[in-house]
Amino acid sequence: MANRTSTQNLRNRVRYHYRGNAAGSTLRLTLGCLLGLELRRVGSGKRMTFGKAGEATLSQWMADNARVCWIEQNEPWDLESQLISRLDLPLNLDQNRRNAFHSRLKELRAQARQRARELPIGS
Repeated sequence: MANRTSTQNLRNRVRYHYRGNAAGSTLRLTLGCLLGLELRRVGSGKRMTFGKAGEATLSQWMADNARVCWIEQNEPWDLESQLISRLDLPLNLDQNRRNAFHSRLKELRAQARQRARELPIGS
């Protein structure tokens, strides 16, 4: 697998998942769709988020329910591939087509995006 080194450090990446929005975090997009939050086009209409209220609701849900831990690894992409292939990680879409929830999650996210395209651009 190719080296997929991020230009951000781990702290910034995790912080964005907890405080950012669905346009920049696939984790937030997935959790918001599963929680039934309404995805909306914002700004120029190209970005999609759950809006201010929805993102705040999601941030609170994550503060109450989501935990993060990590281990140091020189080549984390190798460990990631191993873990995805060996564990049941239903929220991971990348490298995880064999998971029973993969197609349903892709469908939920696609439906949310399609609904957002049909709605007026929000704030």
